[in-house]
Amino acid sequence: MSRTSSVAFVGKGGAGKSTIAGTFARLLARSGASVLAVDSDPMPGMPYALGIPIEEGVIPNDVVVAGPENGARWILDPALDVATVIDRCAAVGPDGVRYLQFGNLRGHISTLQRSQHAWSQVVREVDTGTWHLVGDLPGGTRQAMSGWAKYADTVLVVVEPTTKSLHSARRLLNLSTASWAPRAVSLVANKVVDDSDVRLIEERLGIEVVGVVPRDAGVLAGDRVALAPLDAAPRGGFVAAVQDLVDRVGGLQYGGAESPVEESPVEEVRG
Repeated sequence: MSRTSSVAFVGKGGAGKSTIAGTFARLLARSGASVLAVDSDPMPGMPYALGIPIEEGVIPNDVVVAGPENGARWILDPALDVATVIDRCAAVGPDGVRYLQFGNLRGHISTLQRSQHAWSQVVREVDTGTWHLVGDLPGGTRQAMSGWAKYADTVLVVVEPTTKSLHSARRLLNLSTASWAPRAVSLVANKVVDDSDVRLIEERLGIEVVGVVPRDAGVLAGDRVALAPLDAAPRGGFVAAVQDLVDRVGGLQYGGAESPVEESPVEEVRG
């Protein structure tokens, strides 16, 4: 990918979007890009695909302060710029990927709420002339349809050849009509066994896929022992397909004018 870009992965829970997103981020970094992986799932799966501990990359309380009256409830400490927050808080993963999560459900609820607000501010204010963003949203449609992928130039809808996954994908494709719509909403077929799976997906959803990722026994075996796909099966079909996807997304032709990133909604997790 020759241009700085922002990509978000969405799909039904279990479709494999986190595994693809983490592998995509690492392969993109191997091309020389500065990659910030941003994860808005409070039950994150992206760290496993990146090959880092799940506890890393959470924004700590000491960089967050109460927001102004009639403003956001929590904001980043004004004494810190976003570049400093990324340097201090984003975990360093394999291949130099930096990883930032908006919080996970293992910590205290107040910490999660602060982290959510701070994460949204980082994504909104990050220097996209420097960083390629690769995002992973929670499974399902709620967060995606609420605008949590506003930072993305491209939204990739990951879909399996199953009825439930196809149903979610059909709804997620409607992101192309949102007021904040990304420049491209594209479809990625995952866990594909043969060409009939691709035909099923394309016929049911009425659009062509931009990527076909096969079911890979090596990736499954690695997952059982907590190995990322690039560490478990680096020469397998899964990794090759995700590399093709990196190249394909980099070549997408975008139309329309550049739009400023709007403030993402912050839907707090409450105890």
